[in-house]
Amino acid sequence: MKDKNCKSLDFLLNHPKTGHVTSDVNTETIERRSFSPKKIKIFSSKYTKIEECPEYKFKHDHEALKVLPDIVNNNVQRIIPGQDKTESSKQTFSKPRNIGVVFSGGPAPGGHNVIAGLYDEAKKYNSDSKVFGFLLGPDGLLESKYVEITQSLIDAYRNMGGFSMIKTGRTKIDSKNKMELSLKTCMDLKLDALVVIGGDDSNTNAAFLAQQFKNAGIKVIGVPKTIDGDIQVKTDDGQILCAISFGFHTAARAFSQNISNLTTDASSDTKYWHVCKVMGRVASHLTLESTFQTHANLSLIGEELADYTDHQRIKKAKKEGAVDYTAYGMTLRHLSRLICDAIVRRAASGKNFGVMIIPEGILDFINEIQVFIIKLNKIIADYNYIHDIEFHSSFPNLTGKLEYLRHIARGMGDKSKFPIWNLRDDDLFNQLPSFFQEGLLVERDMHGNFQFSQVKTEKIIMDMVKEYLSILKEQGKYKIGIERSYYTSKMESANIIPDKFGKAIFKNPDEKFLLIKESIISLKTLKQALVANELITQEDNVPDPIIRIFKKSDPDFKMQTHFYGYDGRGSDPTHFDCNYTYNLGLTAFHLIANNATGQMAAIKNLEKKFDKWEPIGIPIAKLMHLEERKGKLELVMEKSLVDLNSNAFRVFKALRDEWLAAESNQDRYRRPGPVMFTGNTQKDKPIIITLNSI
Repeated sequence: MKDKNCKSLDFLLNHPKTGHVTSDVNTETIERRSFSPKKIKIFSSKYTKIEECPEYKFKHDHEALKVLPDIVNNNVQRIIPGQDKTESSKQTFSKPRNIGVVFSGGPAPGGHNVIAGLYDEAKKYNSDSKVFGFLLGPDGLLESKYVEITQSLIDAYRNMGGFSMIKTGRTKIDSKNKMELSLKTCMDLKLDALVVIGGDDSNTNAAFLAQQFKNAGIKVIGVPKTIDGDIQVKTDDGQILCAISFGFHTAARAFSQNISNLTTDASSDTKYWHVCKVMGRVASHLTLESTFQTHANLSLIGEELADYTDHQRIKKAKKEGAVDYTAYGMTLRHLSRLICDAIVRRAASGKNFGVMIIPEGILDFINEIQVFIIKLNKIIADYNYIHDIEFHSSFPNLTGKLEYLRHIARGMGDKSKFPIWNLRDDDLFNQLPSFFQEGLLVERDMHGNFQFSQVKTEKIIMDMVKEYLSILKEQGKYKIGIERSYYTSKMESANIIPDKFGKAIFKNPDEKFLLIKESIISLKTLKQALVANELITQEDNVPDPIIRIFKKSDPDFKMQTHFYGYDGRGSDPTHFDCNYTYNLGLTAFHLIANNATGQMAAIKNLEKKFDKWEPIGIPIAKLMHLEERKGKLELVMEKSLVDLNSNAFRVFKALRDEWLAAESNQDRYRRPGPVMFTGNTQKDKPIIITLNSI
């Protein structure tokens, strides 16, 4: 019997169907690898050249003039057809080149296609050209760890997600020694150019590398990567040069499919609020796009909260002849009230469920929290500088960190007239839950940024929401609306006249959804109301249908929390991102071939049809400004936040009450579907850039 089982298993394992369904490569992967992205028409020209575009103006920072003198005066450059028949064009493009490429920062769908576009174009002009991929991000550049990119390697990763081909890392090349090590690696490889694929910090690095490498004749080109969508470039007069970074569309679609599934679950089970936190450490673009994709009931845009003004408090203070400075900017407490209002309004229409989206970095837009973050960043940076040891190494647990803050608050460390951390700060901080205190004191990332992904933002906000909802419930303001037809049928089936009792227990007896009066908050107060209206006597029992109606109206707030981030950034790219990134790779090569450096490869007119796309180079130095990092000012590329005057935000603001569906029985959920690669997805692109192009 044993031998028979062994033979049976061998037969099963060697069966072709088993091999097919357990293979590492499935049909979708085969289709992806064989897909050829479209090429912008200009790249069908035999040769190209660069057209300077001084008409695109930027206000550049004076610090950039000082530290990036060789690239700060770059113009926007447009790639246009060159002279096919000239010998100089042929020599320029046909010479063999060595090009290095490095991923920097978190993964974003489409990165492999940037390398594929760069590789294909380099090999097209000279088969002896070589592309080297630095392993594990900037560390590979510093430690001279690399692999030569081959055709088989490219073909294995075409149109596939992640940065698995050469991996990535977050090391910042931010010192003279690191710059020299990077230059040595590039010179040892005899590189003609280096392509840095990354976000705002990585493109900042690319600018400094371009300055450092200029005299060595090595060109440096950046490529805009970040799922957060916070690399968007506009000129001073508002012309859009880069509508969105690559990977954004894919991540938003991946998140939206999951969130859409939750809208289906919420409206099926009708008892949960699903609270979805989506990535976006600073900007709320992913939240806005996911909202358009799904029509979630409630979405919070951090940039709007930062701009919040409480006009009622201003009016009240003005009457009293005072100024209420706390009326400017959102507080955690007021935010919880706004969320509660939405929940209560939906419940009043019989829907004690829904889906809410909040951005990962929402705390950065809350006034009181932002003050804490700024102060704690400064305290930690000062401690590291003075003691030459990491703050978090000296105080590994929360108790030690809190004691150090009390030490400062008592004036034992900071002797200035206005200490950075005073007794009021200490008192307010100690009122926060311990897990939140720990979150605010979490170790900063290598760029000095507060790590919002480490903090359970949704728990902080929703704990306050639950606390306030319980107060509203005690006050009789949080009730589930009873559909009038349901109430009528239940009463009539028990031979009770509906209108007779309706006026006694409902505050709106003539409306579609009936709300039990605020004074009725228990079975005891229900009976008192019926007795007072002479519908029953003190000795009578409350009729069963009335008890059932009351219990149905009594809300029990339940929620489920979800975080969407790593799953979306690891998704295989959408059709849009496949085409976008491949053409970014082609653009990078043509900028290099035309001797550009210190430029970020970009595609203008992304919001338009593909035949309108234009490859350009954007001067990185002109996008940089001074920003506080690790307690000191540093020159970095500026992030793009949600513009509250943009078409996309204005449309969202106009439609969000409709999507809340508080006064309607009809939810307006949208189903974006999964990230598709074939079929009718070719015209699909981010909704926010489509709206902003109108």
